[in-house]
This record gives sequence, C-alpha cells and structure tokens, in this order.
Amino acid sequence: MKSRPSFAPAFRGKRVLITGGLGFIGSNLARTLVGLGAKVTLLDSLIPEYGGNRRNVRGFEHKLDINLSDVRDRHSLPEFLRGQHFLFNLAGQTSHMDSMTDPETDLEINCRAQLTLLEACRRHNPQLRVVFASTRQIYGRPDYLPVDEKHPLRPVDVNGINKLAGEEYHLLYSEVHGVPGTVLRLTNTIGPRMRVKDARQTFVGVWIKQILERKPIEVWGGEQLRDFTYVDDAVEAFLLAATHPSAVGRVFNLGGVGHISLRELAKELVAVAGRGSYRVKPFPAARRKIDIGDYYSDCGLIGRELGWQPRTTIRQALTKTVAYYRRELKHYL
Repeated sequence: MKSRPSFAPAFRGKRVLITGGLGFIGSNLARTLVGLGAKVTLLDSLIPEYGGNRRNVRGFEHKLDINLSDVRDRHSLPEFLRGQHFLFNLAGQTSHMDSMTDPETDLEINCRAQLTLLEACRRHNPQLRVVFASTRQIYGRPDYLPVDEKHPLRPVDVNGINKLAGEEYHLLYSEVHGVPGTVLRLTNTIGPRMRVKDARQTFVGVWIKQILERKPIEVWGGEQLRDFTYVDDAVEAFLLAATHPSAVGRVFNLGGVGHISLRELAKELVAVAGRGSYRVKPFPAARRKIDIGDYYSDCGLIGRELGWQPRTTIRQALTKTVAYYRRELKHYL
C-alpha cells in the first residue's frame, strides 16, 4: 500500500474556508489542515439539527477563525470568500427523513444556497479551488454493484434530488465560469466527531450511542449491504481533490475497504465494544419507501486518476470511533 501523500507544500500558508466546518468531516479536515500550516476559517450555523459542535475543534480552536453564519445568508458570503485559496463546501442538510417532512428547508440549504455560494465565488473569487461534498444517495436503488460514476442517477428522496442539483451547479460553474470545482460522492463516512444523538447524519452513530448506553441496537432489515469510509481516508480524498490538476471538473466516488451487511456490522460493533446486543426489526414503513437496498461503491476512478484508496478496515474504523466516544459521548448528546 502506498504511503500517504505529503500535502504540506500545497497548503502551508494558504487560506482555506470550510463551510459546515464545525461538523463531522469539516472539523476533521480542519484539524489536518491546521497541522499542514494552512490558515483555516470555519463557517457554520450551529443550528442544532445540522451537526455542528464546538467540541469538534477542542484543543486547536485557537488556531482557527470560527464564524457563526449560514450559507443561506447571501450578504455575508462575499466577505468570507475574498482572499481564500481553497473552499471545502461541506455545509448541508443530511437527513433523508427530514428532507421528506420538510422539503423546502432541504431545498434552501442543499440547492438554492449552493447556487448562491457559487455566484459569490464567480463574482468575488473566481479562481477559488472548490471541493463539494455530495452523496451516494443520488444514485438511488442500484442497477448493479459496485456502483461506479456511470451509473444512472435516480434519487429516491428530496435530499438526493437537491444534492444532485448542488452537484450540477458546481460542475456547471467549473465548466462555464471557470470556478475550478470537484465533486466527491461520499458513502457512509464514519469516525470520531460524527453526530451520534440521532440518525440525521448516520445510523452508525446512533448504534454506538446505544452500545455505550447499554441499550440494544435496532437493526432495520439487516441484510442490506453497505460500505463505509473512515473519516481520515475521506479527508485525504478531499485534500487530493483540491490539489490534483486532474480533479478539476470531475466527479469521484469514495468507498471503503470491503462491504458488509448491516446485521454483520452490528455483530462487529458488539465485538469491538466488548458488550451490547442487537435485534433485527422490520423497516418502518416511512423508511422502507426511501431505502435503496444494497449499495457499495466502485471507487476505482479516484484511485486511477488521483491515487486515492481507502486504507482503514471496518473493524479499525469501529475500534477508533468507539474509543473516541467512550471518552467524549457526554459532549455529543
């Protein structure tokens, strides 16, 4: 396996803006960028439903510029964008169920705000290098596995439709307006600092919370196959996407080391935690309508083009994540 690339020359002394920067992936990305010598600004609304948590930057918050603002606020965006070299655009509404019960808010955040942000880039900083966090949800129910970037796009919920629109805006502005952008389609990213109080971000977080609170895990269905990307591997993909010349105007899947059924994942989590239990239950009717069935990614394209590959096994990812929440759970409830 190749050693991790050195990103310090590309980011040392550079100005980096991360939207959704107090959230799960944004804060892990910020931690790495600070270590590389970048001048990092975080933009986050800290709206309770959307995953931002000041605890995520504990210990290095004095090395950051943190701004509490919303990407829907078009008037404040130019001020944040001017002078930046990189933009990691991770601000978003991630809950599939919330998108179905409150579709207009999902539209505002995942679609309209993305266009507003890109317009501000075009007007005030058109050379800004942009990486957008998209989702495997836009593929919908797979026609074949593993799913590559050529698979048809058929979102099964409002969230997926709006994320697809956000994707297309980034690609359009890269192609037509020269705002250099790259799209990464994430799949089940897990790790320290993810949301665990509910399933708005990932069901794995809820499972870990239940295990540590000595409650049985509820596994819906159980036989669905999934792959999981550990957050450190995802961070490396974002850094590669921001710096590799071949990434501009492109879309790449992320993925994990292998795939696993949800039943086996629950069994693995119980083994890693050294305690707990799980029970398989039928899908709730509302969730069944938007479940995509089996899914795992073909991430060969980003491997061939950018040299990225997932390095962390599911067991390793669960072990590191459980260890973090044994210490930190009370700060995430």
